[in-house]
Amino acid sequence: MNILITGSSSGFGKLTTETLLVEGYTVFATMIGVATFSKKAKEELQTFAQNTKGHLHIMELDVTNQDSINNAINEIYNIVDQIDVLINNAGIGGTGWTEAFPESQFTKIFDVNVFGVQRMMRAVLPQMRKRKEGLIINLSSIQGRVVFPYSGIYTATKFAVEGLTESYHYELSQFGIDVVMVQPGGFKTNFESVQSGPHDQERLESYGELINAPDEVWGAPDEDKDFLPHPQPVPDAIVQLIEMPNGKRPIRTTVDPLLNSLGTAAINETALKAQQDLATHLEWKVTV
Repeated sequence: MNILITGSSSGFGKLTTETLLVEGYTVFATMIGVATFSKKAKEELQTFAQNTKGHLHIMELDVTNQDSINNAINEIYNIVDQIDVLINNAGIGGTGWTEAFPESQFTKIFDVNVFGVQRMMRAVLPQMRKRKEGLIINLSSIQGRVVFPYSGIYTATKFAVEGLTESYHYELSQFGIDVVMVQPGGFKTNFESVQSGPHDQERLESYGELINAPDEVWGAPDEDKDFLPHPQPVPDAIVQLIEMPNGKRPIRTTVDPLLNSLGTAAINETALKAQQDLATHLEWKVTV
């Protein structure tokens, strides 16, 4: 089975790539800066792959650049005939006073987290629809369901991913294609260390003595959060989804040992029933 994953240089992406290789899959691990700032990650993955039964291909892919996506997809099709699974993992975040994030930051984060997902899905779907088979797993977040203060920009993108994924889930079930999502909670990865705070310093300073209030929720940028669990449950959940029969996969899989899916599970259950009731009433000819 051929699996394409974005954002493979660190965090969930790198660990998922390693887990898939151990399971024996052929993995097309994509990232930006393969020859520069991601060179070390590339070399680490190549070394890791030598001791697994899987097959690794690493290539440059920027989800914000259509030419980069096209080049990577064409390169993949020169190696294999089909992409069986797409994992949309690439993502960036930002915490702090939401008002202090200028439009340029909003645009950048939406470009990666939402528009990048749409670009990648459009890149693989023609072939999947032709074969009437395929699996797409989008990385959402518990923040696509529940809201934490001082994370408005990231939350907005994940709410968008939830809606986009669910729409695709209904539409493409008619073609034998499963579109599902994983909702991770908090884990000990490098995600927080690479996300940025608000860039509008003047607006930020106008909050006065409350300027550092976000740190009370999210901790200081350099704080070592040893209480966060190891992220291995996330790639394990992804592997389980891949190995499930087509058409039997749940639309949402929450992986949140830190909070035990508090809030998220209740919303998921309520929303699923509401969608099922709506589909029945409107006689949708799609799988809910």
